[in-house]
Amino acid sequence: MTTWTDHTADRPISLTAPSGIDRAAHHRLDEAWLAAAWSHPTTRCFVVSGGQVLIDETADGRTELVMTAAFEAPLTEAHRYFLGIDEDGVRYFAVQKDALPGRIDQSARPAGLREAGLLLSPREIGLMVHAVGLENWQRTHRFCSRCGERTVIAAAGHIRRCQACGAEHYPRTDPAVIMAVTDEDDRILLGRQVHWPEGRFSTLAGFVEPGESIEQTVRREVFEEAGVTIGQVEYIASQPWPFPSSLMLGFMARATSTDIDVDGDEIHEARWFSRDELRAAFDSGEVLPPYGISIAARLIELWYGKPLPTRSFV
Repeated sequence: MTTWTDHTADRPISLTAPSGIDRAAHHRLDEAWLAAAWSHPTTRCFVVSGGQVLIDETADGRTELVMTAAFEAPLTEAHRYFLGIDEDGVRYFAVQKDALPGRIDQSARPAGLREAGLLLSPREIGLMVHAVGLENWQRTHRFCSRCGERTVIAAAGHIRRCQACGAEHYPRTDPAVIMAVTDEDDRILLGRQVHWPEGRFSTLAGFVEPGESIEQTVRREVFEEAGVTIGQVEYIASQPWPFPSSLMLGFMARATSTDIDVDGDEIHEARWFSRDELRAAFDSGEVLPPYGISIAARLIELWYGKPLPTRSFV
């Protein structure tokens, strides 16, 4: 039986490194404090639109999230989200707009989390993940699920309140499992979704259903997608995944059967790989690794024993 040892512990999972930001949730309902924080000269804010922000390269080769003082931000009242305070007392806000603003110097460019998550500092990634998650939820939950009336934003972007029936609605997070499955010969099971490009393989994943434990979800999803039964399930780590609103729960799982029967709806192809076989497939280009910000790459690396080769897509 393999004992899982994280050979890549010095490389934190993308989107999860400590950001140094205190979300200071106790201030969200204090309108006077929020107004004072917004007008403070050290407050920083950035615009989020359609899951994207503006990023820019610095003279020393770093990539930064484009932030401005509050007085330079685009005008908005309803869609202004308080994100937290850093150790120096700087307050951070995000402003949701229908489009990103232009830049006079034309050097900044729009980027989503799949790109920015590999380039920004942990602090800026943490701020961006928070803002993108709120924006996704705000755009898709404008009406009350109880009575159907329009809701209004409260708690600095963290509540939507129905003025008709009094219901309060909170940002949605959908738990999903993602698992690296191995067999008794220590091979790994990787699958290719029907809409993925030829050669792209990754770990299996799926959403938790009502009344289901996460361990039950791992076993059900692997059997539904690949026809493989699962015994031991071991939790490894989690990762926020706001595409649009998931929390990925990562596992290593041990198969008790090896015959593959893909469902054809979500998974087009699934294969067992030894380490040598996967390495050869990477080298030949037959298999494209799940390089990028997903926890899938880290789960595969935990079995593989070293970082995966990099590719230009996520």
